[in-house]
Amino acid sequence: MNTATDHPADPLTTSAVADSTPAEVTAACSAAADAAAELGGSLRSQRSAFLNELANELEQNREALEGAAARETSLAASRLSIELARTARQARLFAEVLDDGGYLEAAIDHATATTPDTRLTRIPLGPVAVFGAGNFPLAFGAPGGDTVSALAAGCPVVVKVHPGHPHTSQLAFEAIQLAATKSGMPPGTIALVTGMEAGRNLVMDPNIQAVGFTGSTTAGRILFDLASSRPSPIPFYGELGSLNPLVVTAAAAGARPRGIAAQLASSITSSAGQLCTKPGLIFIPYEAGDTLVASLAEAVGTAPALAMLNEGIKQRFTESVEAWIAGEAVSVLVDSQQGGPAGAHLVSVDIGRLTGPLLEEAFGPAAVIVRYSTQQQVVNALRSLGGQLTATLLCEEAETDGLRPIAQAMTSRSGRLVFNDMPTGVATSWSMTHGGPYPATTNSGHTSVGSAAIKRWLRPVTYQNAPDTLLPPELREESSGIPRRLNGSMTR
Repeated sequence: MNTATDHPADPLTTSAVADSTPAEVTAACSAAADAAAELGGSLRSQRSAFLNELANELEQNREALEGAAARETSLAASRLSIELARTARQARLFAEVLDDGGYLEAAIDHATATTPDTRLTRIPLGPVAVFGAGNFPLAFGAPGGDTVSALAAGCPVVVKVHPGHPHTSQLAFEAIQLAATKSGMPPGTIALVTGMEAGRNLVMDPNIQAVGFTGSTTAGRILFDLASSRPSPIPFYGELGSLNPLVVTAAAAGARPRGIAAQLASSITSSAGQLCTKPGLIFIPYEAGDTLVASLAEAVGTAPALAMLNEGIKQRFTESVEAWIAGEAVSVLVDSQQGGPAGAHLVSVDIGRLTGPLLEEAFGPAAVIVRYSTQQQVVNALRSLGGQLTATLLCEEAETDGLRPIAQAMTSRSGRLVFNDMPTGVATSWSMTHGGPYPATTNSGHTSVGSAAIKRWLRPVTYQNAPDTLLPPELREESSGIPRRLNGSMTR
């Protein structure tokens, strides 16, 4: 177990991380509970300074963090450099969110002749468990978006290390730990636990008040059910699987087949296809899309094979593709086994035969092309899908008025609609959503990326007829700088 009270002489080490015992998990959660009142009651400016310091620590230890991640995940150095920059940027984003204060959604209704004085704000839930993702050791790992958004909310965090990058997680944890100490955060603000059993114990610990998870549907559902089965159930914010359907119209396929093919091939195969927003289900029309299909097959077939994150992921990817190919009426367009661990795959099927394993995610460099004849076929297919993180439409400007049914079907099934761009690549910004209906996530009302991610770790509280001295700062009469709704009108 590691807590914010343990400070090694060398702030960043690469020592092995042993599995946590049940007693160590309990101690980490207890320390987080002890820290909750002080962290939750700290000034927004203090937490903002902490997150900016955290970003600084990550950048100052860039070489060690990127080196460890490269050794453990086989991800390219260029990709990890971008990821570290994104991880620091999202910490600073939540510092900005704190400085702005609008996330509190503060509102005041003064007493009238018939109603009491009521004042609304949001307060932290308490200790949060965060499960690191395998494919993003930094941006969705120990120092990632779940962690920094929870810390911004005023919630202590206990991170469950992903087994695919334990050393990277340890290094990142120590950077957070050092930033916490420099910023005067209380002991227990951040902790780290490891091991599968530790993860189960973490979800069930009575001090944990919410869980953030990014991973497989199978593992996520097990943990979600555990969180729901507790004597006092807690919110489980899980990002699970997504096919990320992409629709190409006949006009777009005819106007720019090779350009679209190049973009799609890169989106399918970059990072060995191990991106949660990879387009895995691509709708292309008959006839007008024939050149596009041929160009896409050529581009995917010549893409270099890249090492996958680990042998387990590679094995599951292989099994998924084999299940696709075994289906009836499936045409194999690309079945690459070039000299690397995982070549790309591309199969095609008529939209009327889109069933079974073809509707299950293959986490790797592979996609299913779905050939269609009419727009209504596409609308019906989209409506039949489960929830998605993204849905993409490639079209021409002159035809957009007639595409409303497709856009509406996409809206009903996804958290982010993309037009004439690729879904891979998630901006760290105020307006970004990374979520969607189940199974994309376990709670479609929230996002794990973007400024609104902080709201997962807060709950609304109304103060009625409260003395001014007992109100949170944002609800006091002299408070300024925080957006508030005052008897129906916005004020600062």
